[in-house]
Amino acid sequence: MLPVTAVMLLALGVAGCSNDDEADNNDNNNDNTPTLSGTINEAGSTTVQPLAEKLAAAFKVLYPNVNVVIGGGGSSVGVKSATDGTVEIGAVSRELKDTETGLTKYLLAKDGIAIVVHPDNTAVANLTVDQVRDIFSGVITNWSQVGGPDKAIHVMAREEGSGTRTAFEELVMGEDVRIVANAVLQNSNGALKTALAGDKDAIGFISFGYIDSSVKALSINGIAATSENGKNGTYPIIRPLYFLTKGTPSELVQAFLDYCMSDAVQQIITEEGYLSVN
Repeated sequence: MLPVTAVMLLALGVAGCSNDDEADNNDNNNDNTPTLSGTINEAGSTTVQPLAEKLAAAFKVLYPNVNVVIGGGGSSVGVKSATDGTVEIGAVSRELKDTETGLTKYLLAKDGIAIVVHPDNTAVANLTVDQVRDIFSGVITNWSQVGGPDKAIHVMAREEGSGTRTAFEELVMGEDVRIVANAVLQNSNGALKTALAGDKDAIGFISFGYIDSSVKALSINGIAATSENGKNGTYPIIRPLYFLTKGTPSELVQAFLDYCMSDAVQQIITEEGYLSVN
């Protein structure tokens, strides 16, 4: 976390460096420096959570008297908590539903959803969107049907209410096709990745930000699951990541939101494997 914070501070602090000499000569300049203090509570998407934790830590270095408390729970929790006022900021990794009203969206980043398997599954490197849909709906049940070994496919997915699952259903499954009932469900991207890493016959879906050497991301329609392909629009499974507020944010909350939308932080978002919106 320290390298990320250091880069953020360097990027965001450039504008203030030219004033250092003046500050040394005139301590009264400190009176014009905004002072922020207080606590901001955020909860929701587990896709947004690790990124939000990094941003909160870096913001605290800039403003030591501010605590940004980051929680998970899933996108549905983010919507409900922001609506109820139990948190100042909710987080979702999908579009809001028609019934989810009264909230203001702040587009933090975009994110790809990777279709992942165990690294030892070397026979399968690419699937079409139609094949992914058929696997997760139970039409395709054996790896041999998509060029792999004669082994049953173990489908893993996120729980109901997950923003990642909702986005996957919208972008891959469609309105009338459901994920197979016997899919093994996990309650976070991290838990799903861990489960996949322990099952050589499994398949699942996780955020780009969670891809590492413990799983293998498949190409979809011949397009590799990379940030570059997400940005240029060729990778087909991309969704938004939003912060949410209800009503007019306080000065403190608005300062944190502005910080998260700044160009320097957007650069860090890219470095963390997400897709910048700038």
